[in-house]
Amino acid sequence: MILRYTILYVEDVPATLDFYERAFALSRGFLHDSGDYGELATGETRLAFSSKALMHRLGKTPGRAEPKAPVFELAFETDDVRAALDRALAAGATQLQDVREEDWGQTTAYVGDPNGYLVEICSPVQLPSAG
Repeated sequence: MILRYTILYVEDVPATLDFYERAFALSRGFLHDSGDYGELATGETRLAFSSKALMHRLGKTPGRAEPKAPVFELAFETDDVRAALDRALAAGATQLQDVREEDWGQTTAYVGDPNGYLVEICSPVQLPSAG
């Protein structure tokens, strides 16, 4: 079994795809003609978005995302966390944590997306050598 995609529930799928393209330099996989579902290419696993309206039509009631009380986070890895943070902020992300060097050797920053989802921007984890 493989993890194929993760779906986030949002009010406006086209606007969310546009934000993630601008903020994190992701490529659009597709947007359904209805505007209720779209995907971004992120490697082998896709990041997908479904409208809350579609979920209501399917009998589901999605909760509200809250970046300061998250139940999960998205993490985008980059070699230049500062530049990636600046790009995300210019695209409309809300800064939650500035660039910081972590004790485990990783550089991190956190933003909230326009839908309230928590997004980590991070460098690769520096694993100790196998020596």
